[in-house]
Amino acid sequence: MPIAPLPDRAVIEIAGEDRIAFLQGLVSNDVAAVAPGRAVWAALLTPQGKWLADFFFLAGTDALLMDCVADQAPTLVPRLSRFRLRSRVTLTPRPELGVLAGWGEATPPEAAIAAPDPRLPEAGWRAILPRDSMPGASGDYARHRLSLGLPDGAPDMELEKSVLLEAGFDELAGISWSKGCYMGQELTARTKYRGLLKKRLIPVAVDGPLPAPGTPVLRDGAEVGEMRSGHADGLGLALLRLPLAADAVLSCGAAVLRPQVPGWMRLPEPKPAVTPS
Repeated sequence: MPIAPLPDRAVIEIAGEDRIAFLQGLVSNDVAAVAPGRAVWAALLTPQGKWLADFFFLAGTDALLMDCVADQAPTLVPRLSRFRLRSRVTLTPRPELGVLAGWGEATPPEAAIAAPDPRLPEAGWRAILPRDSMPGASGDYARHRLSLGLPDGAPDMELEKSVLLEAGFDELAGISWSKGCYMGQELTARTKYRGLLKKRLIPVAVDGPLPAPGTPVLRDGAEVGEMRSGHADGLGLALLRLPLAADAVLSCGAAVLRPQVPGWMRLPEPKPAVTPS
């Protein structure tokens, strides 16, 4: 029964009677949908629609608990606090709490605040509990999430450069298209409805030495993307130019990459070649 503590995650408590309205104008998803046993995955964007951070919201006692990347937590609190104005909201780091993930037949600890991972049923669940009661690991979360093609912040996303649709936020339920305005919404909607997406974060099988993040990906000598995160078991994510040929074989450093498009991912159909008359 695989479970894995996630030491690279941190928890921020968002409390106050205006917490939902406050967040609705800032993040990409409908925070009003958070409830006991129901988590929401969302992102914070620049006004130009570029990725700054993504996180999960779980329902605490009279508060929301934000499960975020630990390295970003110190900047997220002041960044979000700038938008409070007169909102009755408090943002409090909770360093005594940690994040646990589980999948397969594993079940969350009884005392944990837990919910299914909202991205995919196969992803399992996420839980928040005191760090001093965290169980030991019996699974490899990095391998698990890469096997499903799930992004995990940096290095999969680039600060102030990535757009959400490149990383599957649409298919993985990280965007609400009906809740109303939020920061960066205009570019996100334009990208979707005008079909402007030029790149996608694609799972790849890696044959050879694992390339470092940022290593250029080549096809027939021409650059078509770059490596993002990877695992020693030959799994990775690469940002690749669209359209993507179904039989593409790519080089990346000393390795060969073979795209493995998961069933949940929707890619545009390659346009047929035009034969000169």
